[in-house]
Amino acid sequence: MKALALFFAISLLALPASAEKVTPLFASLDPIDITITGPVTRIIQKAASSTDPLPATLTIGEETHSIELSARGNSRRRPEACTFPPLRVRLSAAPPEGSLFRKQKALKLVTHCRAQKAFQQHTLLEYAAYRMYNEVTEASFRVRLANVRYVDSGSGKLVAEKPGFFIEDADDVAARNGLKELEAGALAIDQHDAAAAARAVLFFHMIANHDWSMLAGPEGGCCHNGKLLGASKTTTAGLTYLPYDFDYSGFVDTPYAAPPDDFGISSVKTRHYRGACALNAAVTAAAPQFRARRAAIEEAIRTTPGLDRKSVDRAVKFLDGFYDDIEDEAAIAKLVKRCR
Repeated sequence: MKALALFFAISLLALPASAEKVTPLFASLDPIDITITGPVTRIIQKAASSTDPLPATLTIGEETHSIELSARGNSRRRPEACTFPPLRVRLSAAPPEGSLFRKQKALKLVTHCRAQKAFQQHTLLEYAAYRMYNEVTEASFRVRLANVRYVDSGSGKLVAEKPGFFIEDADDVAARNGLKELEAGALAIDQHDAAAAARAVLFFHMIANHDWSMLAGPEGGCCHNGKLLGASKTTTAGLTYLPYDFDYSGFVDTPYAAPPDDFGISSVKTRHYRGACALNAAVTAAAPQFRARRAAIEEAIRTTPGLDRKSVDRAVKFLDGFYDDIEDEAAIAKLVKRCR
């Protein structure tokens, strides 16, 4: 626990000037320390069957906020995958001026999944994946690392103290980019902004993530593991796909992750290119940006607090295969030939 406290004491640099419109919680990369007190044990025990919100509190420094706390997600709520579910934190009242949580209403909190130390590394790798995409585009979710103490209000006992991270709300990502979050049914690929879609495709290929779709999602809507941004809430073209949820990627490599049955691969760590053929020109045009940002992308991994040396080295090494695939024009031409 002393080592955990130490790495959360490490201060990182603030986000670049381009992120000035970020809300206070996501305006810095400095890890925070928070305590969540509530019916934590009950939420854990009922996670597989219930996402009902229950009253709790969130404390940071001298501030205590009344919140509603609930389990969220799909696969991670299954006990065979995780014994600690991801959480949703909804603030019961608007935080005052000067609060780090000012302008926040509902937040996703990514948790540690299981108590074993290795699962903390998976949490931190997923955090790093978000940071890596931040280095490619502002149209990406900001994240804030936290050391979270979970206290059960019934027993007064400390249930866990583990790293986790908050994910920026999609509306705030949209506002930073002069766009609006929108809902849509199933889409055609030409309804997407080609450059934004190409960036997402290459990012997914970089982290070997196969668990996504920018065309369709649950119950006939769009999209799977992504939000949509557009010029207005009713626009139907020039859409920006906003990726999230990377625990099934080869980069994070959680024990419960498995590749889709119809991909012909046996491991999530095997890259399987999924770009649409209609995006070939845009993917080719986007590849130099990923090459130019390689050092910054790798630095996002190396500067993730709490990632041990073995995890860092393995994660950076994992990117080699991706950069081989986009090494030059000949390599990228070979890659996009695998398009769908």
